[in-house]
Amino acid sequence: MFKGLSGLGSLIKNVQAIGGQMKNLNEELKGRRATGTAGGGMVEIELNGLMEAVQCRIDPQLSAQNDRELIEDLVVAAVNQAIAKGKQMHTEAVREMTGGLPLPGGLQEALTKFGGTEEGTGEGKDSDDKC
Repeated sequence: MFKGLSGLGSLIKNVQAIGGQMKNLNEELKGRRATGTAGGGMVEIELNGLMEAVQCRIDPQLSAQNDRELIEDLVVAAVNQAIAKGKQMHTEAVREMTGGLPLPGGLQEALTKFGGTEEGTGEGKDSDDKC
């Protein structure tokens, strides 16, 4: 009955250590950047590693065209590309933090799904947008 309790203290220490590492990871990710572009670089969106938008650049030539619909489409494409890159960055950072060790209880699978890099989906890779 008490066999499992002997490892409970060790488990709690591990959880606390991982919590501290995740806090450090979040601080590190705040400083990293993922950039998405569309329209041959006419629209550029920059996110930090926590998926917070930090900058949006639209080429003045694109603005001069007065094509609001095109600009909207390009911004969406650039944001989606930046998000995919940011998720990949997050997944890789977690993988580095864990030293590539398999995580228990499906945690690795959950992190992979969060990162949008499930094998075979093509997500998380640079993709050509429609422009």
